[in-house]
Amino acid sequence: MHSQTFYNSVRVNSTRTRRRQLMKCLTAHFYAGASNAAKKPFDILFFGRDEFSCNVFKQLHDARDVWRSISIATNPDVKTGRRGSHLSISPLKLLGESLEVPVHTIPRRKVDFRGWVPPPPFTNTNEAHVSVPASETHLLVTASFGRILRPSLLHLFPPGQRLNVHPSLLPAYRGPAPIQRALMRGENVTGVCVIDMMEKKEGIDAGSVWGCESMVVPESATFPSISVELAQTGGNLLVTVLRDMLLGKARSIPQPPVSSTIPHASAISASDAQVDFTSQTALDIVRLSRAISHQRPISTTMPDGRTLQLHHLSVSRSHDNLGPVEPGWAVYSPHTHTVLIKCADREWLSVLKLKTQDRALLAAKEWWNGVKGLGLLNEGMLKLF
Repeated sequence: MHSQTFYNSVRVNSTRTRRRQLMKCLTAHFYAGASNAAKKPFDILFFGRDEFSCNVFKQLHDARDVWRSISIATNPDVKTGRRGSHLSISPLKLLGESLEVPVHTIPRRKVDFRGWVPPPPFTNTNEAHVSVPASETHLLVTASFGRILRPSLLHLFPPGQRLNVHPSLLPAYRGPAPIQRALMRGENVTGVCVIDMMEKKEGIDAGSVWGCESMVVPESATFPSISVELAQTGGNLLVTVLRDMLLGKARSIPQPPVSSTIPHASAISASDAQVDFTSQTALDIVRLSRAISHQRPISTTMPDGRTLQLHHLSVSRSHDNLGPVEPGWAVYSPHTHTVLIKCADREWLSVLKLKTQDRALLAAKEWWNGVKGLGLLNEGMLKLF
């Protein structure tokens, strides 16, 4: 890994190119020169919610030299499941309580969050909705928070002390799903940046960069595995930036202009999980599974219209013995003990487990035997859509 660097490549297609881009990272440093310093440790309000937020917060909490006080703002508990039988609790809330850190919950509805007032010392609660002047020690940090902060909330903190930890090498993958989109595209290199928070009208994830660190993406990386590493890296980078701020030597630089070739990280939707065997290769679908299967199952459609989930995917070797087969046709292989599905570019997708709509998850052989009993096969094969 390479710290205190700026990286502006969005795709690395060879080992030689990767090495050249990483060397470029080493030549552009963020922490040169001087800026206004908050000479006293910070009073920090940390916004987050999920495991990524937790791993960033752990690094920040351990760095006792950079903060005088620290508080958490996170999502409220939400009832989920049938008839609200399950209570979903923010992982960051649980972490904060275990560390005896003050935890404040925001309103559940986004419209109500617009009027939410932060806790002291960031606002004066003796007079309703009256803000105290921005203190030089006040610092706002967000990490995978998932909400837009209104301008009046941002302005409770001094310029340069409204920070976001974003898991991509900006300006590539601005948006809410940078890790997933990078994995879907098969990026060889990714990273994390500490940036200024800006008002929505000025651009999402478009703030000046205080620090950036790159890392090589393992070939078999999944969202859960690489998210942990990026969060830990981002937490350490955040602490480094804050220490440099306290020493008066931190400096931010504007992001490069965004061109049409730089990918965006739009939110993951249900349509992303629906595969198209005529246009997607087996490798495309495996990458998709590694990127989003933790939040949405990879799906296709049975001939009878029911949804079919595909689990535990891999690219299979060539199966010339099956003859010419069009994309979307599936067959059970007793040699691999998986269902094989023909994809674009003559590739085969190997599926170890499957789940038909309203049915249990089954091993490939058991599932295939059930399909045979439904009379859906055509010459020993099944057409998927």
